[in-house]
Amino acid sequence: MIKKRVLSGMQPSGKLHIGNLVGALQNWVTLQEKYECYYFVADWHALTSQYADTLQIKEYTLDVLVNWLAAGIDPDKAVVFIQSHVPEHAELHLLLSMITPLGWLERVPSYKEKQEELKDVDLHTYGFLGYPLLQSADILIYKAHYVPVGIDQMPHLEITREISRRFNYLYGTVFPEPEGLLTEFPKVTGVDGRKMSKTYNNCIYLSDSPDEVEKKIKTMMTDPQRIKRTDSGNPELSPVFHLHKIFSTKEEQAEVAEGCRTAGIGCIDCKKILIKNLFNVLEPLWEKRNSYLKQTNLIEDIIQTGTKKAKMVASQTMKDVSNKIGLWKKKG
Repeated sequence: MIKKRVLSGMQPSGKLHIGNLVGALQNWVTLQEKYECYYFVADWHALTSQYADTLQIKEYTLDVLVNWLAAGIDPDKAVVFIQSHVPEHAELHLLLSMITPLGWLERVPSYKEKQEELKDVDLHTYGFLGYPLLQSADILIYKAHYVPVGIDQMPHLEITREISRRFNYLYGTVFPEPEGLLTEFPKVTGVDGRKMSKTYNNCIYLSDSPDEVEKKIKTMMTDPQRIKRTDSGNPELSPVFHLHKIFSTKEEQAEVAEGCRTAGIGCIDCKKILIKNLFNVLEPLWEKRNSYLKQTNLIEDIIQTGTKKAKMVASQTMKDVSNKIGLWKKKG
């Protein structure tokens, strides 16, 4: 049976954190068992907002790849590659830019949201405006059937579907309209109580040492109403409890919640349970990370193998695109 194709990627705009692990990677590992999966490091996308500071993109790219492998992404089951190693992404992006109305790009919700979030970066560039179009090219170059997304990311996928329809209408059918594999991405709370984000620098990174993780949890905010150990609290106001909902068992969550409401346990006790459960998740990953970091040749081989597989599909798509548009064929 021919497997349906899934496409997804991550930007190397910083080190990966536990939000990336539970929000995407664990899902990717499951998807590779059922679908033909293409997972890429979106290094060109990182340039849309980090064009003035590119020194760490290579380091972050390695961090992304090592964490993927440590989390269970299997290069024998999924195609793993780096976006910039497959120039057909840029070629298709260029051709799609000829037929994409500006209004479609300007109405994507993240266009204005990101400008508000990153006020210290000049995002009035074509690259940033065209970010959703490059994203569409990433998906369409592999004729992907599915893209794993959260409900808030559907507008990004919808513009890809619109571009697919427009191209097929103008030139003849080449692209399927990709569908969203709707996924419940848990909102992972950062150490300061806000959403965990590299932008806020409030993350527990997968590359953190055990001591760093323990220190970050122990200094996390809890319910601000619990000033003294004997004060009762509301667990729903505690960012620590929100992490318990992801990493602790139902029984432990009930125990912690009851202890908080009745002052039966202190915040330190609550955090110790979370630390134990986080370590249960992270320790196997840390062990695999350390192993892969010592095997840089293996990482290179995985990238090269994945790039060859990706290029085979991408180059065939570009032949189909060029034929439909009617461009002069290159000999050789």
